[in-house]
Amino acid sequence: MPEVIRDLVEKVLAGDRRAIARAISAVEDRDPVAVPLLKELFSRAGRALVVGITGSPGAGKSTLVEKLAREYRGKGARVGIVAVDPTSPFSGGAILGDRVRMQGLANDAGVYIRSMATRGQLGGLAPTTHDAVTILDAAGCEVVLIETVGVGQDEVEVARLADVTVLLLVPGMGDDIQTFKAGVMEIADLYVVNKADRPGADRIEQEVTAMLSLNSRPDGWRPPVVKTVATTGQGIGELCQALDQFRTFSERGDVRESRRKEHWRSRLLELLRQTLLERVVARQLRDGALDRQLDDLLSHKRDPYSVVEGIIAGFMARNGSRQS
Repeated sequence: MPEVIRDLVEKVLAGDRRAIARAISAVEDRDPVAVPLLKELFSRAGRALVVGITGSPGAGKSTLVEKLAREYRGKGARVGIVAVDPTSPFSGGAILGDRVRMQGLANDAGVYIRSMATRGQLGGLAPTTHDAVTILDAAGCEVVLIETVGVGQDEVEVARLADVTVLLLVPGMGDDIQTFKAGVMEIADLYVVNKADRPGADRIEQEVTAMLSLNSRPDGWRPPVVKTVATTGQGIGELCQALDQFRTFSERGDVRESRRKEHWRSRLLELLRQTLLERVVARQLRDGALDRQLDDLLSHKRDPYSVVEGIIAGFMARNGSRQS
């Protein structure tokens, strides 16, 4: 292992904040050290509780994450926060709004906050969120909180990554539960009615409870509904207790292992697609080859399916000749 990677690995494992920042930046920037670094850190990860916090824009996710982090810090746990922000249309980076709202944690050495840009990725997460969680886990964070970008109806990627998913609902958003369709409602392990001091909070709680009474989960868990006022901290203790209850339930019933197995199944397929695409582009579409294919498509001399089949065939033939 190169000395620079060994040094970075040791510092990350020791919880060095600068090293953690460098490691996550290397992953985001697709630096050549990123993959060797992740290979070394992977065996040291897998112990943290990964909590996904999702919900519509304006639901109070950032405030709730800050209060939840404070609650866990009060119990002595080290906390990592990955706050996924919308991508800046100018720089391609995160707008950093979430980090601004969590300034109260900035001086706590036991909390590491990282804002990440979606960079056009659908699903509410940044493309490298999985790797950032691995780094924070290996660095000794016992709890990793992932705040997704404000989601709509089908942005449910966080459920594949998190050990437990929390969906925030707030009163006064139109047709309440109808604001969220089946996709996003079905991913939640816990429901939080935030801003519960507003009119309509009790009605949302009743509607969610009624919905849950009509549908039973295969694992037997019945998601609780917790009411909070994140700005004042009301209900945060109850939310933390509900998270602990789900963790106990999932470890006893192998739910966590099953969920992580599905996560790594989808992650492997994602990495395969990404790696194969990069190799095809690097080897088959050099020196203006793609532009020549586009010219054929524009003139309708070839169809796109035949073009793709030809590119793949050329890639396979090239690899086969190298192996032989």
